[in-house]
Amino acid sequence: MCLGIPGRITEIWDAPTGGRFAHVAFGDEVKTASLAYLPDLAVGDYTILHAGFALTRIDEQSAQLTLATMREYGVFGEQEVS
Repeated sequence: MCLGIPGRITEIWDAPTGGRFAHVAFGDEVKTASLAYLPDLAVGDYTILHAGFALTRIDEQSAQLTLATMREYGVFGEQEVS
């Protein structure tokens, strides 16, 4: 099963060989994601990743509610995600 955990974009860049990429923070963990499907995402936006691609934009209020619900149900275990 795959969980759609919201992450916040902290950096965006265009690769010299083509393609737009971002660092997406999930608490202390940072993943690199392709913005091929959503090139207009900006630093500070929340997104859901799958297989290294940003697939959807999610507003901050929805992202925080989702994260709070996941924490409440113990989805993260001992790990803190914000």
